[in-house]
Amino acid sequence: MSVNYFQSKLKLQKSIAKIVKTHRERQKKSVSRISAEIMLTKSIWSDLEKGIKDPQISTLWRISEALNIPLEDLISEIRNDLGKEFTLID
Repeated sequence: MSVNYFQSKLKLQKSIAKIVKTHRERQKKSVSRISAEIMLTKSIWSDLEKGIKDPQISTLWRISEALNIPLEDLISEIRNDLGKEFTLID
C-alpha cells in the first residue's frame, strides 16, 4: 500500500476522533460513561478519540446511537470535515 493511503487513513481517523469527541463533550458524557454504553474499554475509546484506532462500521453505529446522532449524519459530518477531494484510493 502506498504512503498516500496511510496518510489518508490517518486523516480519516483524526476526523472521526475530533467529531466524536466534540459530540461527547457537548453532551457532557464522560469517557467512562460512553465507553460503558457501547461496551468498549476506556482505553480503546481514548485511542479512538486520539485518532489511533480505526473503528469498524459496527463501532461507528454504536457510537452514533450512544450520541443520539443518526449514523448517516455522523458520516456526513466526517465527509464534510475531510472535504470533497478526500479519498482512500490513489
